Amino acid sequence: MRRVFHQALAALPTLPVVALALLPMRAAHADVASSVAGAGTTSTDGQVIYAQVCQGCHQANAKGATGAATIPALAGNPKLANAGYPIYVVLNGKGGMPWLGTMLNDTQVASVVGYVRTHFGNHYTDPVTPQDVAALRGPAPTPEK
Repeated sequence: MRRVFHQALAALPTLPVVALALLPMRAAHADVASSVAGAGTTSTDGQVIYAQVCQGCHQANAKGATGAATIPALAGNPKLANAGYPIYVVLNGKGGMPWLGTMLNDTQVASVVGYVRTHFGNHYTDPVTPQDVAALRGPAPTPEK
C-alpha cells in the first residue's frame, strides 16, 4: 500500500517554485461570504437582512451558539454601543465571521447594524447611516492588498 501511494505521488506533476510566485494572492480577510451562491440579499430592511444573512449563525434570538465554533451573542452585547465596531466587523469579518463588505452595500450594512443595535435587548438608538459605513469601508480589496 505504501509503495502504491509513493508511486502515485511521484506521478503527480510538480510546479516549479517560480510558478508558485505567479499564483494570485488574496486579501487577508475571513472567508468571503459573497462567494457563496445565493447568499446575497436585495433587501434594505435590517430585520430582513438579519434573517437572510446573519441569523443562520447568530440565531433568531441573536444569542449566538457554541458547538464546533463559538458564535458570539449579539443580544445584550455591550460591544455594540459604539456603532463603528459592528460596522467594521460586518464589513471586514472577525475570527470565523466572513467579511460581508462585498455582499452588502452601505445602506444594507447601516440598516442591519441599526437593527441589531436596537433589538435583542440592545438599546443603542443613535442612528447608523450609509455615510458612517462608507467612512469605514475604505477602498475595495484587491489581490495586491
